[in-house]
Amino acid sequence: MASVCFYFQVHQPFRLRHYTVFDRSPRYFDEFKNASICRKVANKCYLPTNRLLLDVIRRNEGRFRIAFSLTGVVIEQFQKYCPEVMSTFDALADTGCVEFLAETYYHSLSFLYSRDEFLEQINKHTDTMERLFGQNVRVFRNTELVYNNRLAEIIESIDRFDGVITEGADHILGHRTSNFVYRPVGCNRLRLLLKNYSLSDDIAFRFGNRNWKEYPLMADKFAGWINKVNGNGQVVNLFMDYETFGEHQWQDTGIFDFMRHLPEEILKHPDNDFKTPSEVIDAYEPVDTIDVPHIISWADMERDLSAWLGNAMQSNALHEVYKLEKLVKQTCNQELLNDWRKLQTSDHFYYMCTKYFSDGDVHKYFNPYESPYDSYINFMNVLNNLKERCGQSFIRSSRQPAEHIS
Repeated sequence: MASVCFYFQVHQPFRLRHYTVFDRSPRYFDEFKNASICRKVANKCYLPTNRLLLDVIRRNEGRFRIAFSLTGVVIEQFQKYCPEVMSTFDALADTGCVEFLAETYYHSLSFLYSRDEFLEQINKHTDTMERLFGQNVRVFRNTELVYNNRLAEIIESIDRFDGVITEGADHILGHRTSNFVYRPVGCNRLRLLLKNYSLSDDIAFRFGNRNWKEYPLMADKFAGWINKVNGNGQVVNLFMDYETFGEHQWQDTGIFDFMRHLPEEILKHPDNDFKTPSEVIDAYEPVDTIDVPHIISWADMERDLSAWLGNAMQSNALHEVYKLEKLVKQTCNQELLNDWRKLQTSDHFYYMCTKYFSDGDVHKYFNPYESPYDSYINFMNVLNNLKERCGQSFIRSSRQPAEHIS
């Protein structure tokens, strides 16, 4: 048996507008840019791919099953700028063939800095999934698939979760393969699903590369690679950004035709099927434990945190953001809290990355800055203004009782 588990990450950040040291406006986010990018990607990716997958589910009479993780910040943008996208996700949810995963609402790196904030964002996200799609989520994926043993312990302590997904990095697998279910070391109930990065990246990164030896990649060829797992594994976890379809891989590469025909090609083999992450957990017992003492992610060749914490600018910016947690929350000001949390989105620190020489244009995807240094300066200008607003909020609140008495 080879079960194929598709999981798609859907995310767009609230990008900051140009903000100078002299600026005093509490309007931090670029409404025009965020709206235009959201609508652009919706028309190129989200709408056509959602409609395609809806058609594939119906044609295969429910045998094709998939999972999504939608960040809270992308949902807010869909609702604000292109609500028709949400209606197509509603339609997918209604098929009963789509599972929604949990993550941090603001696509943040809060796990690394604040357990309280981390748990609050998870609760906010799971509440949103239940409210929008009527699902009690069972599987967690951390931002950028950031993971270690400690994360597994925290997630297992949340009774609702049965599984967590992360990168099938070679150095944690050793001689083993990602094509089985595992148990995190130190956990009893939680199950671990590992991304098959080779087959995932064949679709996400190599599909349109004419210099790739496997180009062009057709559905029947890829299905043949899946078939080889039979007898050598239980599940093939294909995890990727949803923007793969139509944005990273443009329509003229044939990516939509590939996805349209892939399910029926895979299902031609009698031992193959499709399962969502929770269905994989229910179907297969773990074959071994996985020990991850050091943090991993799904980014770049290193599979570590260097895309977000690889230089002093990134480290300083993240440190300063989380230094404000107590101050922001003490204001009891919802607007300040929302702004602070949007500043936690991992993309802001990704834009400060200086690893272009080793990883090419991947760090430039919809990057609004000319350089990582411009990104850092702009971000810190905003953060300093947010800190000033927190102080002003305390001054106003301390004056109110006296003014009331007088």
